[in-house]
Amino acid sequence: MKNWTRRHTLIAGMALIMLTNAVALLGVYRNRSGEPESMLKLTQRELQQPQAWEINRENSGVTLRINWRVPSAEKSWNYSYSGGSPAWLDQAKMASLGFDVGPPASMLDNQGRSVRQLGKEVLLVLELDGPAYRQALQRAQQNATEQVAKLAALPDDKAMKDNAKRAQDDARREEQDNSRLFAVDAGLNLAGLRARYPDRGRYAIVRALVRPQVIAGKSKLAGYIDRIGIDEIHVPREYHATFEGGPRRTHGAPAKQSFEASVAFGQRLEPWLLGISASKN
Repeated sequence: MKNWTRRHTLIAGMALIMLTNAVALLGVYRNRSGEPESMLKLTQRELQQPQAWEINRENSGVTLRINWRVPSAEKSWNYSYSGGSPAWLDQAKMASLGFDVGPPASMLDNQGRSVRQLGKEVLLVLELDGPAYRQALQRAQQNATEQVAKLAALPDDKAMKDNAKRAQDDARREEQDNSRLFAVDAGLNLAGLRARYPDRGRYAIVRALVRPQVIAGKSKLAGYIDRIGIDEIHVPREYHATFEGGPRRTHGAPAKQSFEASVAFGQRLEPWLLGISASKN
């Protein structure tokens, strides 16, 4: 009886694994069937690449992570990566996403603490190299100009020198290195969002988790984008050579290999790699 139990337990376990794999493969097939919902040309700025020294021909599990950004709620030149509270995700937008915004008093308990609401899945619009990125670049350049002007008034001030150099470095990174992929809108209806953002080569629509938060001191609800549904893309072994022999670590900082990748987002709004090639700096 004991041997019978072990044997059947093993069979059941194998069957479960096969069923899980079959479901996963069916999901992949459904996602990649027909024309992609959108397709973006991303570079090393938008995709977190593996380090060249970590790639070997035996490794079949290399992935690229999608680097997306949100503007801060304040009018700042600084922007956060892979999550945050954009200015457009305000109380009105949260209401349109189905969150209970209620009167201000209903958002707080008897001790004045915010009432917790669970996050929910919504559709998030990611914009590539569009107005949101140009605004980020303009703000970084403006900040650099202002800091240099302040230094000109006090050329011997060490703090001013440090601020000016930091601002100039920030502006350079914004122009040359930082991701140009920004979260710019959200909704619940795919057709409605696509009608608003028809360019499928600039705007990808993905699933994302949004959770509410109460703005401190204002008793007003705002939203926080916690994460997107799938933010990693598998790199088939045939494309590993793109990262091999690339620039190496210098002075303790990882160097990036320049590349361009065609990333499709399918019927289930999940990304996959269509192709990738190294590009010249």
